[in-house]
Amino acid sequence: MKNHAALIGTVINRQTETYGVKDAILYALAVGVGADAVDPKQLPYVYEEPALQTLPTLALVIAYPGFWMRDPQYGFTWQQVLHAEEALEIHEPLPPSGTVSGETIIEDVVDRGADKGCFVYLKKELRSVDGKTLYATVRSNTLARADGGFGGKSQARPAPPAPPERAPDQICDLTTNFNQALLYRLCGDMNPLHADPAVATGAGFARPILHGRCTLGVAMHAILKSCCDYDARRMKTLNVRFSSPVLPGETLRTEIWNEDGIAYFRTSVLERNVVVLNNGSARVAPRG
Repeated sequence: MKNHAALIGTVINRQTETYGVKDAILYALAVGVGADAVDPKQLPYVYEEPALQTLPTLALVIAYPGFWMRDPQYGFTWQQVLHAEEALEIHEPLPPSGTVSGETIIEDVVDRGADKGCFVYLKKELRSVDGKTLYATVRSNTLARADGGFGGKSQARPAPPAPPERAPDQICDLTTNFNQALLYRLCGDMNPLHADPAVATGAGFARPILHGRCTLGVAMHAILKSCCDYDARRMKTLNVRFSSPVLPGETLRTEIWNEDGIAYFRTSVLERNVVVLNNGSARVAPRG
């Protein structure tokens, strides 16, 4: 059994990435923005004229380290890893094209026991090449289900806040496409779990599942539509806990509670009545 706690502080990826307008458009399409091709509020994210706008969660895929857990040097059973949590803070909106520097480090590893695996916490920072502008900070937590029991610390980080215990203020339903995982993987996450039926069934799923970050992107779309009137500059943070996988083609219902500039949310699959994102929150700036 590998001592995964020894990985704390490891820089798993450091890169300078140049991306273009097509990359920003591809990402927007991959999370379902532009599904209504004549909606004038969605069009600025998928059409470059007069000026393309970027989605906050584009920061998740720029300078993305890829499926790094598949690399044998880290010693993870890659077929048994699942995305557990994600937190995004936008400091400055990403331009529609440009060159940025990204660094991803392993911040922490928590041993949940031999039968429960371990949590692996990452932090990625996106900056301008000269280092003067910090665009975004991305923190994620991955559950390596088969890699616990090495004797590391066992105290996980606190869960994000749960939604209020009352009826939601808004509800937004968005339907995913059957090929959405195949489209989203072109944004950088090439894990075969989302494309290869044999890998998916080997991991215990009926068929390839949607990327967790894609599900998050759909929920972001719901917040953008319901709380920001499609003005992405108003969304400052996004936090969520992943609770169940989504099958491409399913309809995602996002329930939203608005309190003091925070949009708390929970996302469920309508067809199966299963919560797939929980403890969600987004800080939304006032209009104007």
